[in-house]
Amino acid sequence: MAFPLPDGLPPGHLESWGTVDVWLSNELPQDIEHLWRLLLDQSHATGLFPLLCWPDSQGQPHDLAGVDAIRLESKLAADFLEYRRQRLPFWSQPMPMEMPEDVEPWPHDPGPPFVSWPGLAPSSPVTADSSIPTQTAARTVAGLVDTHWYGLNECRLALVPAQRGADIPAVLGWKADAPIELLCALLRSWEERFGAQVVAMFGSELHVAVAWPPRSADQAELLALEHVLSTADNIVDDPPTPFPDYAGRLVNRTHWWFGWD
Repeated sequence: MAFPLPDGLPPGHLESWGTVDVWLSNELPQDIEHLWRLLLDQSHATGLFPLLCWPDSQGQPHDLAGVDAIRLESKLAADFLEYRRQRLPFWSQPMPMEMPEDVEPWPHDPGPPFVSWPGLAPSSPVTADSSIPTQTAARTVAGLVDTHWYGLNECRLALVPAQRGADIPAVLGWKADAPIELLCALLRSWEERFGAQVVAMFGSELHVAVAWPPRSADQAELLALEHVLSTADNIVDDPPTPFPDYAGRLVNRTHWWFGWD
């Protein structure tokens, strides 16, 4: 066995996913909220982070040096300029679209209200009354299971060896059309600013629990732009969601999800 396992795990087994050994439960565990909290509380001692994923999630691991090399502000500033150049014609003067009479036309998306990169969203203040990231993550996982999110019933609990939960997509070589190095750099930053924790990764979906979400419209607007620049298709493009609507929904939201076609 590549690493000692924590106590109290349900039946499971160890698998080698490329160069990484991962422990997988045989079934989706009962009382997942309590177990998740215990595993996250021990993660800094064990070096193992819990994750809900499909058993065939393995890919080719990415070198974390690529994540370390990303200068997030500079990268996002350049990406925003290109994104704005491509999308500005649609934001400024949407193309008319012929729709069947019984189909509601898509709402116009005015895009982000920024001419140049506005900078990262400020951190949410953390006080004695703020949520604890491990507890928020455990509640989010339990909520996902209770809502029977599509595809989740095929998931298993995995214990992934990593230095931090934000690195899980790179460590496992997640097989999605996401820019893995950029995504992990964003997740690291969100982990620090918002108490974000990766909780599930299956198919092309990534689910993140957020202990300290944005509390104001201005903060959420800046964060929404970071979400857009993650390149996730579900943010404003699929289905078409106007940027102001998406940003507004981020206020106090403790569960973020991203999907790539």
